[in-house]
Amino acid sequence: MPYHRNEAKEWAAENMRGIWAAALTPFKPDGLAIDEAGLRRNFRHWIDDLGIDGFFVAGKQGEFWSMSLDERKRLMQIAVEETAGKAGAIMSCSDQNIDTVVELARYAEKIGAGSIVVHAPVLSFLNKRDETLYRYYEAISREVNISIAMWSHPDSGYLMSPELCARVAELPNIVAIKYSVPREMYVRLTEMTRGKLIVSTASEDEWFDNIVELGWRLYLCSSPPYLLQTKHDRRMLDYTDLAFAGEVAEARKLRDSLNPVRGAIASTRPPEKPPAHSKYWQELLGQAGGAVRAPMLELTEAEKRATKAAFDACGLAAPALAPA
Repeated sequence: MPYHRNEAKEWAAENMRGIWAAALTPFKPDGLAIDEAGLRRNFRHWIDDLGIDGFFVAGKQGEFWSMSLDERKRLMQIAVEETAGKAGAIMSCSDQNIDTVVELARYAEKIGAGSIVVHAPVLSFLNKRDETLYRYYEAISREVNISIAMWSHPDSGYLMSPELCARVAELPNIVAIKYSVPREMYVRLTEMTRGKLIVSTASEDEWFDNIVELGWRLYLCSSPPYLLQTKHDRRMLDYTDLAFAGEVAEARKLRDSLNPVRGAIASTRPPEKPPAHSKYWQELLGQAGGAVRAPMLELTEAEKRATKAAFDACGLAAPALAPA
């Protein structure tokens, strides 16, 4: 790693900036194998053409729960190779088994990854959770040297409080949090932990406001950075750069110009099929989308037709990518 454990917060402050996207995993049509060539082609497009600054790898968007440990490690290796010297990569080590979390974290360290993210676990039977969660992150922090981002999301069945997150942030290599919570919670945590913890949330709808009102400089996103943009239409990157530069009115105008694209995605995304819908949208953009793995559901032909019609009407250019 390019830093010592006790230098993790300083390293993160200097290197974890800009727009970071969560990489979907393209599986081959039978769903049994990772389309490694397609994934590499996606990384090259995302970095070289879209200017994305960093990536979540092998996480929930990537269907990590459907993969073996060897497959997750392979995704990490590919990401390190494709982002080296060009973009950041944060490796998802989330798992219910803490030994698995630590194994994946140590592997990420070994291959030269900059940071990891660990989702708050599902905790059964508990009426209070704060001490359990603190000890959970403390144990992981103690076992590894790499910088760690927390992630609190309703999928866990609860939300970590700002006070708990601030306590965990005192650990030396806890550097960031992807905080998928109501805005008032992440605003409070931002104010409580300035200089100690980088706070972000996944909602692209809120990114502009969080730059302008909270001074955020890191967006730990999901798939919008590569679903809302093309090589010749990088409005998300452009409005972000304008907002960073203080050109607020122009940035807002550009942000709002993407509303037809956002609407096309939201109006055609079946509520039980977000991964399949995002992958099909990728394919419409010329990216490698591929199949989903069970128990995720694929789009029907009717759903594909509706999505294609909305895509064609939303005003997002889609030149085909060159083959690998």
